[in-house]
Amino acid sequence: MKSIDELNLPENYRYAEDHEWAKLEGDKVRVGLDDYAQDQLQAIVYVELPQVGDSIKKGEPFGVVESVKAVVDCYMPVGGEIIAVNTALVDSPGLVNESPYDEGWMIDIKPTDLTEMDTLYTRGSIREAILKKVTKEGQ
Repeated sequence: MKSIDELNLPENYRYAEDHEWAKLEGDKVRVGLDDYAQDQLQAIVYVELPQVGDSIKKGEPFGVVESVKAVVDCYMPVGGEIIAVNTALVDSPGLVNESPYDEGWMIDIKPTDLTEMDTLYTRGSIREAILKKVTKEGQ
């Protein structure tokens, strides 16, 4: 497991409480699992993603990730219509571990309300939340 200082949490991304990341790219939002989540899950062996055209609200599950350690739901950081899915994850789910922000992205969303991005954590605030969680678990 990585220490808080080893985590890759890019500055220009936003982060959900459940450790999905969201990055605004033009008029779409790209989504995946952050470095903390993939590190905690360890070796990811299966990824289930929604269909293009599905409309999902903020906070609702959009997919499932299975690792050697756990099976977890992935939740929408912002609501909207799924406009693309990373089909490479079907055959290579480990891309989420290897490259969570690039090759391991999960979905692209056409957001219904871009102000939902403002409710997500910044790099600094997600680091603080992780540090509190790790400290609490260590007590």
